[in-house]
Formats: sequence, structure tokens, C-alpha cells
Amino acid sequence: MGAGLPADVLLVSLGSTPGLRRVDDELAASMERAGARVSVARAAPPRAVRTLALTDLTWALAARRAAERGLADHRPRAVVYGSVGAALLWPRPGAIRLDAAMAANRPGRHGVWQRPRERLLLRRCPLLVPQSAEALDEVPRPRPGAVVVPPPVALGPAPVAWGDRDVAAVTYASDPAKKGLDRVLAAWRDARRDGEELVVCGAPRGAVAAAAGPAGVPDGVRDAGSLGPDAFAALLARARTFLIAPRREDHGLVQLEALAAGCRLVTTTAPGAYLALSVARAVAPRLVVDRPDDAALLGAALRTALDAPRTPGADDAARARELVHGRFDAARVDRVVRDELLPALLG
Repeated sequence: MGAGLPADVLLVSLGSTPGLRRVDDELAASMERAGARVSVARAAPPRAVRTLALTDLTWALAARRAAERGLADHRPRAVVYGSVGAALLWPRPGAIRLDAAMAANRPGRHGVWQRPRERLLLRRCPLLVPQSAEALDEVPRPRPGAVVVPPPVALGPAPVAWGDRDVAAVTYASDPAKKGLDRVLAAWRDARRDGEELVVCGAPRGAVAAAAGPAGVPDGVRDAGSLGPDAFAALLARARTFLIAPRREDHGLVQLEALAAGCRLVTTTAPGAYLALSVARAVAPRLVVDRPDDAALLGAALRTALDAPRTPGADDAARARELVHGRFDAARVDRVVRDELLPALLG
């Protein structure tokens, strides 16, 4: 929406990761398909700082500045903050979209100021828009009413045949420690066979070597850096497995996309909502590792995923796509936005 045009909804997007930006854009597009006039106010990336508490502060200040500009330019009827981080220093109360509460993902000193601030926001927030019921369960009480709106997962074309997939494994490590890149590399070192490749996506510069530690980066690892959505989707279409060992998982959108693309998901359990974990357990529980720090177990699960044949009568890919489609189909999400979210926001 152009500057100066009135809006029904101002969506304040933190946009600190490509995933957050994409989820915010998808929500804005869904509201527009339902007939709302939506303006997105995007926070400008601040300079890098050392601690998580200070990082949240600099991003919250950037989000406040973006919100102030959006409020002045568009005079919206309602405001939606794309995450708790975007709302921390809000200039005007509004609905809060969230994949995790600060009470859950900012323990100890990492959330020394954010958790008390979140409790204050919850007393003034008119509506929560969690990505899942599981994420809502982590929000402290008392809390406002909520409309659950998951990010949609596009199924795309039919998956590439198993025998035509030439990439053994893909992982995603935008936050290397949180996503367990060190665990992934250790498992890969144990399980890899000659000619197999693990592609690491989204990792900051130097993160792969740092996560590998003194043993060095294992053979067969390719650091692909940040990929655009189309390039990442094309990579998943060529991959046999998606391998990840998170220390906490707030949703697991990338894992759901991998399942929809026909990858086998090899993962450890993790605290957090982790929606993809329930799909993984339903489809192939043997590929879910309950001891996250056991590299040998994770490597064995990876080996099982890579070596087990796929037959038309026992196609776990088809079952995974069915489960993902049933819960995260874009048309289903659009109906929730049209019938529940917009009436709650706009009356």
C-alpha cells in the first residue's frame, strides 16, 4: 500500500530473519485476499550487538520507529505486531503474532528485561495471534483471547522420485546453536558414506567451521549460505533427507516444507511448540531421536532414512504431505484469517 493511504491493518514486521519476513508477508497477503487494506511497516536492521538481551532491545527500537512511521502514514484501524519482539516497545497497543513467548524462549539473563515487559504487554494486548495452540500454551497467564493462524505450507508439485534425488541431506542453521548445527555435523561425520553431501543453508559466515570444532568440518559438507525461497525449494526437491537437531524449536516451518517436498525428516526432540515433530512421529517415528546429544543415534537414524527404500505401498512421503496439507494448507489458513482473525481485529 502506498504511503499516505489509509489502512485497515498495520502489520509491524520485525523481519530479523528471512523466515520471519516471509511469515509476515504471508499473513499480510492473506488479510488482503480477505478484503482488508494492509500496510507492512518493516523494521530497519540495526547494528549487531553482543548479547541477546541487547539484540532484542535494538530490534525493538527499530520496530518502534517503523510502527510510528506506519501509524502516521496510514492511520490504521488495527495494528498487528509480527512477533513479541516487534511489540516490546510498541507506540500503540495492538494484536501480537507469535511463534513463542519470551517467557519460554528467553530464559535467565537472556530475557532479563523482555519477560517482565512481555507480562505488561499481555495486560494491554487486545488479541494474540499464535502460530499454533502449542505456542499459545507457553504464553503466561493472564492473557487475552487468541485466534490461532499457522503459517501456510505450500505443497508444490508432486515430489521428485526417491531415486532421482542427488543430495543426501540438507540442514538449516540460521541460528547455529539453536538449530543444533554442531550436533548435525557430528552425526554427519559418523554416518556419511563416500559421495554423499550435506548442504548447510542459512548459516552466518564462519558458523559451519565454528560448529565443527577442533575436529574440523567433515567431508561432504557444503555451506550454501542464504538461499532465496525458490532456490531453497529446488534444493529440497533434490534432497533425500532433512537433518536437524534443535535445542529449541518454536515452530519448525522449514521442516514442514521439507516434508511437503518429499524429504525424510531426521530430527531430535526439542522443547518448544515444534509442530513438525508431531508429523515426523506420525510418519516415521524411527527417524526421531529422543537423546539429542547422542551423535551416534542421530547418525544411525540418518543412515536408516538414507538407506530405506521407498515403495508405492509404503510411501511415507505421501503420508507426510497429507498431514501437512490437512493442517497447513493455504486455503484453510485464508478461511481462518477471513472468518476469525479480521472480525476479531476490525469488529
